[in-house]
Formats: sequence, C-alpha cells, structure tokens
Amino acid sequence: MKSSNIGGQAVLEGIMMKNKEDYAVAVRKTNGEIEIHKDRYTGAAGKVGRLARIPFIRGIFNFIDSLVLGMRTLMYSASFFEEEEETKPLTKEESEKKEQQEKWMMRGVMAFSIVLAVAIFMILPYFLSGLLKPLIPSYHIRTVIEGFVRIGIFLIYIMLISKTEDIQRTFMYHGAEHKCINCIEHGLPLNVENVRISSRQHKRCGTSFLFFVLAISIILLLLVQVDSVVMRVVVRIALLPVIAGISYEVLRLAGNSDHWLINFLSRPGLWIQKMTTKEPDDNMIEVAIQAVEAVFDWRKYEAETFGTESDS
Repeated sequence: MKSSNIGGQAVLEGIMMKNKEDYAVAVRKTNGEIEIHKDRYTGAAGKVGRLARIPFIRGIFNFIDSLVLGMRTLMYSASFFEEEEETKPLTKEESEKKEQQEKWMMRGVMAFSIVLAVAIFMILPYFLSGLLKPLIPSYHIRTVIEGFVRIGIFLIYIMLISKTEDIQRTFMYHGAEHKCINCIEHGLPLNVENVRISSRQHKRCGTSFLFFVLAISIILLLLVQVDSVVMRVVVRIALLPVIAGISYEVLRLAGNSDHWLINFLSRPGLWIQKMTTKEPDDNMIEVAIQAVEAVFDWRKYEAETFGTESDS
C-alpha cells in the first residue's frame, strides 16, 4: 500500500484538499456553480525547516498547521454564504482594515477553541475521575477511567453536533473527501461512479488522529505520575505536544501499512468515522473531485503505483 499523501477536510458546502504545500478549496455556491481557490501554505512546518521532518516532532507542527489552515479555509467557504447587506463599496483602506479584523477574529476564535478543548477533553475528565478517589484509591486505575471518560465525552460531543443540519451536510462532504482519496489509493479512475462505490472511511482521517490522541494520553499519563493536583493538571497540558507527535506517527504508519496489527489499532478510529462521515450525493462528489484535481495529479500517481493508465 502506498499512500497518496493528500489530505483535506470538509468546509461549508465544500472540500479543502492539500498536497504538500499546495491546497485548493472547492465550494458549491448557492447558484450551483463550483468556486475553486488554489494557494500555497507553508505554515509552521515550512518555517522551521528540517525540524519539521524529525519523527515525533513533525507531528506537532503538522497539527498546528492543520488547525490554522482548517480555520482559514472554513472562513473562506463561509464567506460565500454571508447575508448580503446593502452597504456602500469599501475603500481600499476600509477593505484592509476589515481583512485585519477578520484575521484577529480568526486567531481569537482559534485560541478560544483550543483552550475550551483542553478544558473539556483533558482537564474535566481528570476532575470527574477524581470524584471516584474515595471508592478507588489507586491512581493508575483512576487514570484509566479518566481516559475512558475522555473518550466518552468525545463521542457524546460528536453525537450532539451531528444533530444539526449544517453539520450533517459537512459530514457528507467529509465522506466525499474520504471516498475520493480511497478511490485514488485503490487504483480507480477518479470519477463520480468510482468515488460513489469507494469507502467513506480512511485510516489517515483526523478523526482517527483524535482517537489516537485520546488513547495514547492514557498510556503516557500512567507513566508520568506526580502527587500535586496542580502538577497533574500541568502535566496533562504539557504532554499534549508529545501525545500529538506520537499520534501523528501512528497515523502516518497506518496510512502506509496494511499490517494486521496496524489495521487492528485503526479499527476504533474507523468506527468513529461512521459518525463523522455520511454518504454524499453526486453533487458533493463532484466538488471533492475538483478539489483533488486542482492540487494532485492522480493519473500520474496511479500509473506509478499500480502501473495503470486512465483517460477518464
């Protein structure tokens, strides 16, 4: 198995696909047309050079870049569906000021989201499991329970957000993204018919990455034991980059291997993807295909990987 190394995410009524430093966002506008925006993004990984290629360290920078680019492309897609207001045209100075305001808003939203995620998924489970101390004196057993509480909160969160119509459509586009990548990595010509029959689950998905983060945190927190409550909270926050680095390497290995052990470890993440992906319609598949073709030569990849040629 050879990974195509392309990845992406669902955005509002569209798909973002990334291949190395190139990325493209394809959005289905309200008039039915598909708008494609292509650009390059180097991010933190590009700025630190060789450091971003060192195993277990590169995952930290890739995680940061995924968050930044994901937020940027999500806001780009949302711009097509903002309510039109009858206002006078902006001057160049006003336009630049608005752009700066949007950048700061994006940074603020991202910072708030990270703090909230750490509080909900790392700190809250620790204090909830701490309530069991009178019944379960063992720190190690409580740490394992804490890990399962963390996973439980994650699953409940997914179930709750999946009830909204917008998220359901986003999950459909998420499915279209996976189907396109699976279609390519199984040597099929990239067209609507072949994408439709491809799997909507993929081992390199961000959902699987988050599951690995939650699972690996259990192991590391069992190994790092401190007595102070404050230090236990600090350790849970400080270990996040380490956990992200390890999780990235496991996910990277999963994308390039069909070994039975790797497939076994990938199963929980694939199972959760049944919740975070839905079957897309053909219109969504068309959007995903255009996003792929804007940044990736799938014909060349399939010819080199499978020895096949495709005219479709």
